[in-house]
Amino acid sequence: MTAMPRVLSDFLAEGDDLEDLLAGLAPEHWRLPTPAPGWTVAHQVAHLASVFRMAALSAGDPERFAAMAAGLSDDFEANVAAALAGYLGDPPDRLLRRWREERIAAAKALGSGPLDRIVPWLVRPMPASFLGAAGVMELFAHGQDVADAVGARREYTDRIEHLVGFAVRNRDFGFEVRGLAAPKDPFRFELTAPSGAQWAYGPADAPQRVTGSAVDFCLLTTRRRHRDDLDVRAEGRDADRWLDVAQAYRGPSGEGRRPGQFRMAEAD
Repeated sequence: MTAMPRVLSDFLAEGDDLEDLLAGLAPEHWRLPTPAPGWTVAHQVAHLASVFRMAALSAGDPERFAAMAAGLSDDFEANVAAALAGYLGDPPDRLLRRWREERIAAAKALGSGPLDRIVPWLVRPMPASFLGAAGVMELFAHGQDVADAVGARREYTDRIEHLVGFAVRNRDFGFEVRGLAAPKDPFRFELTAPSGAQWAYGPADAPQRVTGSAVDFCLLTTRRRHRDDLDVRAEGRDADRWLDVAQAYRGPSGEGRRPGQFRMAEAD
């Protein structure tokens, strides 16, 4: 029996960890506001379910995915709201079950062929492995919103390596969505994993450098914490500018988080 590729097994494990947190919540907790304006815990889970449904369709039935994508409007927020609408009417137990089914289906579809095959996506096609890494990113980001809403502390693991690599590959997204020119020179990234392992990307002699905690790097590139509250440092003008705009995803940057927004809660 062929073992599941690591990016997909890690994707499922990240989902299982978040489900453990959600399964322990009372129904009223699903109505709690999260740091994302206008979104409750239920909105966060509904979003994950809708994204993983699209991932399963992309990898499992590209023609149906293309037809679905062709029907989307130019209004990003309207598309997100429409996707959420199919889930938000569910009570928490049903929404949780549907989200589980969607992520399992996504992993199965992504693993049904070579991970280097190109699959369609909303902005541009990408290898199936990249879409799996993007799933880890989604779970990290929206799982953080849920944890912040209910006051839970997360246990981070080296599974975030997929998100780190995804963010490094997509270094320029933050500049592009703001209409800014991206730096021409490569960056060196040196980050410390939750296990203490050292992860490095880019030329060792690059003058533009980003160093620090891999967890904080993920919080930065998913815009779940402000740079002032993170152990992520820059050397070089372009690298420092990047810390202000960094994001691993291609869509609108959103409001981000304020300096010190979570400081007291995390000190408790």
